[in-house]
Amino acid sequence: MKMLVTGATGHLGSLVVEALLKTNVTGDLAVSVRSPEKAESLRAQGVDVRHGDFDQPETLEKAFAGIDRLLLISTDGDNETRIRQHQNAVDAAQKAGVGFIAYTSVVNAEKNTLSLAEVHRVTEQAIRESGIPYSFLRNNWYLENEAGSVQAATQGAPWVHATNDGQVGWATRQDYAHAAAAVLAAEGHENTVYELSGKLRTQAELTSIAGEVLGQELNVHNVADAAYADIMKGAGLPDFVVSMLVDMQGAIREGALAVKSDTLETLLGRPAQPLSEGIKAILGK
Repeated sequence: MKMLVTGATGHLGSLVVEALLKTNVTGDLAVSVRSPEKAESLRAQGVDVRHGDFDQPETLEKAFAGIDRLLLISTDGDNETRIRQHQNAVDAAQKAGVGFIAYTSVVNAEKNTLSLAEVHRVTEQAIRESGIPYSFLRNNWYLENEAGSVQAATQGAPWVHATNDGQVGWATRQDYAHAAAAVLAAEGHENTVYELSGKLRTQAELTSIAGEVLGQELNVHNVADAAYADIMKGAGLPDFVVSMLVDMQGAIREGALAVKSDTLETLLGRPAQPLSEGIKAILGK
C-alpha cells in the first residue's frame, strides 16, 4: 500500500510524515513537494520524494502515479487560489487512479461562517464528485494560531481578541497531524467525515492556561471589531490580512468553531495533548 503526503515540508505535513516514519512505513511512503531539494532529509531516510506543484497539474498527476492512499493537505493563499489548486489535485488523483483521499478540511464545513470555509466546502464537493473514497479531516483551530499572542504576552503586551465568549476547540498541530497519519495508514476510513476538536474553551480560559505557563497574570482585552482592526493595522499588518482576521474573530464570536467532538482523541487512541504543553512548545520550553 503506497501512501503519499502533499506539502510534506510544511508545518502540518512535516509532522504527519514524522508520525508515519515512526510506524516503520518508510518503504511505502512518498511525499509530494514543490521544492524537492527541501526534502533531501526525507529522501535520506528512504522516503520517495516526488515533485508536485499545485499550479502545475501535470506534475501532480506524475507525483500521484501508483499511489493508493493520498493525504491532501490544504494549501495556503486566497480562496480563489486554493480552490483552483485543490481542484488540480483532485483531478490529478482521479487521472492517476488514486484509491483514497484524506483531506484536511475545517469543522462543520457545510455551515461554517468563516470565510476560509468556502475553500473546504468546494474541495469536499469536488472530492465527492470524483468518486474516489475519502475521509474529510475537519480540523478545528490549531493552538499554534495563537503563537503571536503567546509570544507578545511574554513581553508584557496585552492579549487582544474580539470573540467575547465564543468557544474554540483548540488542539496542537501535532495532534491533528497524528490523527491524519492514523487515518492515512489504516483501512476502514472510507467515506467518513471526522469533526476533530479539542475541548471547547473561550479566550478567557485559554489565556488562563497561558498565564499559568508563563507564571504571570495576562492583560486580556476583549474589544470591538473596529478596535481590533485598528490594533492589527497598528501592528503593521496589511489591510487584506486585517480584514481576514476581523472576519475570523466575528465568526468565532458567533460559534463557528464551537464544535464539540471527541473524535480527535478516538483517532489518536489517547488523550489530546494538554494545551499547557502546547504553549510550552510554542515558547521553546
